[in-house]
Amino acid sequence: MNRALAPHATAAALLIACLATVGPIADRAAAQDWPNRNVTVVVPLGAGSASDIMARVVMEQVGRQTSRTFVIENRPGAGGTVGAGMDAKSAPDGYTLQAYGALSTAHALHAKLSYDTLADFIPVIPFGIQPLVVVTSPAKGYKTLGDLIAAAKAKPGTLNYTSAGVGSASHFAAERLRASAGFTAQHIPFKGAAEAVTEVMAGRADFSVQLFTTTLPLLRDGKLTALAVSAQQRASVMPELPTTIEAGLTADSVYPFYSALFLPAKTPHDIVEKLYRETAAALAAPPVRERFGTLGVEPMPMTLAQFGEFFRKDVEATVALTKAAGIEPQ
Repeated sequence: MNRALAPHATAAALLIACLATVGPIADRAAAQDWPNRNVTVVVPLGAGSASDIMARVVMEQVGRQTSRTFVIENRPGAGGTVGAGMDAKSAPDGYTLQAYGALSTAHALHAKLSYDTLADFIPVIPFGIQPLVVVTSPAKGYKTLGDLIAAAKAKPGTLNYTSAGVGSASHFAAERLRASAGFTAQHIPFKGAAEAVTEVMAGRADFSVQLFTTTLPLLRDGKLTALAVSAQQRASVMPELPTTIEAGLTADSVYPFYSALFLPAKTPHDIVEKLYRETAAALAAPPVRERFGTLGVEPMPMTLAQFGEFFRKDVEATVALTKAAGIEPQ
């Protein structure tokens, strides 16, 4: 090396080394200060949806912990992709979050999106999981899930099931059940869960797989019969009800209906971790646990890494399920 240039080279190397430390230091400082103003929580669905309700319960508690306001902003449209696209394009500074439970569904149902589902979001933490329940009319005479499956296999293609629409949780949950049990059935989609449940209750449809929020009052009144719960564990609201796995089906019979927090990609990791910690603390708070208990929301404890892996697999599984059900992405 030219001796005359050596001091300049050394100075340049020191400058580069100093600049390399600026980013991490700035990120840590931002995390320590976060949040220093109100935070927007985008819910890509309408008010009253499962994601909306869970977000309001949890983020109100996070707001109490941080002495800041977390403003829920409903941005429904195009199956949730409008709001998701808004979050993907937001500044990665921790002041725009997304609370959603169907990112994987939107990914599977839409051929073209304004965002990359796996690359443009950071999965932070799930709020919880809401088990779905296999229901039928008491008039059908089915006492167990095995009875329903046996009837479906005895007369292939003659049974039907309702859902809250193509690509809804009730649709995908029924498809998971049907595929795992190995029977065929006709799908009758409706515009909402209420209509789908009414058809089953009236005996015009054979079964449906719906959330407890829609079916629990009817089950308790004896207007519907519960056959099994689509979950890894029994539901706290009906602990006597077996899971589809306990009824003899594989784990693939379970459809995980959950809602969670996401951040735009490139959000500093320290902010991601702080949001994770604050939300985990909120989920453990008695008011949140009590409220979730009344809604039938079950805990879904995961680390950041575990939820990231879970989300990736969920996206892949939903794409595979869509193909198996013969649903063409729009």
